[in-house]
Amino acid sequence: MLFNSFVFIFAFLPITLIGFALLATSGRRRAGLFWLVLCSLFYYGYWNWHYLLLLLFSMGVNYLIGTLWLQIPTRPMRKPGLILGLVFNLSVLGYFKYTNLLISTFDALTSRGFPLRSIILPLGISFFTFQKIAYLVDVYRGHGYSRNFLDYSLFVVFFPQLIAGPIVHPREVLPQFSRRKMFGISAKNLSVGLTLFFFGLAKKVLIADSLAPTASSVFDGVAAGQTPGLTRAWLGALVYALQIYFDFSGYTDMAIGLARLFGVRLPINFDSPYKAQSIVDFWRRWHITLSRFLRDYLYIPLGGNRNGKLRRYLNLMITMLLGGLWHGANWTFILWGTYHGILLIGHRFLGRRWDDLPRSFRQPAFFLLVVIGWVLFRAESLAVAGHVLTSMFVPTAGILIEKWEAFAFVTALAAAWSMAGPNAFDWHGEFRLNLRTANVLAVVLGACFAIMMGGRDSPFLYFQF
Repeated sequence: MLFNSFVFIFAFLPITLIGFALLATSGRRRAGLFWLVLCSLFYYGYWNWHYLLLLLFSMGVNYLIGTLWLQIPTRPMRKPGLILGLVFNLSVLGYFKYTNLLISTFDALTSRGFPLRSIILPLGISFFTFQKIAYLVDVYRGHGYSRNFLDYSLFVVFFPQLIAGPIVHPREVLPQFSRRKMFGISAKNLSVGLTLFFFGLAKKVLIADSLAPTASSVFDGVAAGQTPGLTRAWLGALVYALQIYFDFSGYTDMAIGLARLFGVRLPINFDSPYKAQSIVDFWRRWHITLSRFLRDYLYIPLGGNRNGKLRRYLNLMITMLLGGLWHGANWTFILWGTYHGILLIGHRFLGRRWDDLPRSFRQPAFFLLVVIGWVLFRAESLAVAGHVLTSMFVPTAGILIEKWEAFAFVTALAAAWSMAGPNAFDWHGEFRLNLRTANVLAVVLGACFAIMMGGRDSPFLYFQF
C-alpha cells in the first residue's frame, strides 16, 4: 500500500488515525498501541499476506532470544544467543535476497546450468532485518529495554518506517511509547506531521516521478541495445541522481510526517546530500540512519580506525562493500559499494589537500563523482553500466537530448541545491501550520492529486531493497 495512493491517503490513514485518537484520548494507551500494531500488520499484509506470516515468525524468534537468552546477567553467556540471532536474521535475509545471485554466479563459474529459483523478495526485509539486529545487539550490550511484547512489536512493524526506513535504534523509539506528553494526538503533531507528509508527497509526485521517464529511457535504451550520445548519457546519469534523491527523501519526509501524527519522532534521514563537499560529508547527509547503522554495528565492531591505517582502510572497504550488497543482489551494487569505499579511502589519503581546495570546486566536483557512482546503482547489469559510462566519457554518435528534458533536469537540479536541509526547519520544535504555509500546501496538493488521478500509483525506488 503506497503512501502516494488514494487508498492509503483517503482510507487507511484516516481510519488508523481516528481509531488511535479515540483510544489514546480515552486513556486506553495500551489499546492504542495494540491498534497501531494491528493496522501496521494489515498495511504490510495488504500486498501479500503470506509474507506477513514470515514477519510474525521472525518477530517471535527475535523477541524470545532478546527476552530469554540475552537477559542472562553475564555477557559471555549471552554471546551464543546473540550469534544465534544474527545467524537467524542474516540467513532469512540471505535466502530471499541472495540465493539467485549465488546460483547465477556459481553457474557462470562452473557452467553447470543450475536453474534460478522463483523467490519473491518480501517488502522491507532489508530494513526490518537491520532493526531486529539492532535490537538484539543493543540488548546484548545491556541497554535493558522493555520486555513488553506489544512495545517490541510496534517498534518492528510501525507502518511509517516498516518498508523503507528510517532505520531506528530501539532507544530512539521504545521509550516514546510510554511518554504521555509526547505519544498521542495533538494539534502540534498534526500540523508538523501533515506538512512533512505533503511536502514529501510533492517531492515524489511532482519531481521524482516527472524525472523517472528520462532516466529510464537512457538506461532501458542501453539495455535494449541503443547507444546514447555523450550529452544524453550524462543527462540520464544526472537525472537519475535527482530522481533517487527526491524519491527517497520524499518517502522519508512522508514517513517522518506520518509517525509524527501519532506523536512518534523518527530521526532525520537526509540533510541536503548534494551540497556535500567530500565523501565523508556525503555519508553524513545521505541515508543518515543507514550510515549510522553501518558505523555502529559493522565498522566499529570490525575495529574502526583503532588498529592502524591499513586496517582502517580494510574496514572501510568491507563496510562499504557490504553496504552496497545490502542494497541488492547484483554485482552492480557490490561495485557501487566498492566505488564508495575507494572514495572514502582516497579522502583519507588526500586529507587536508582536498579540504584546502576552493569550495566552489569541491562541491560540483564531488557531485559529479557521486553521479558516476549512481550509474552503477541504476544499471541492471555491469554491461549496461559499462556502456553508459563509456558514452559519458567517450564522445560517440548517438541519441541526443530533447530541450524539454534539459529544462526538466536544470529545474530539478536547482530545486535540489536550493532546498534547505531539514535542520533549517524546526520540525521537532514549535513549528505551526500558518496561513501562508497552508496556502502553499493547498496548491501543492492540488497539483499532486491532479497528477495522481491521471496515472497509476508509482512505487518508491527503495521498496525494491
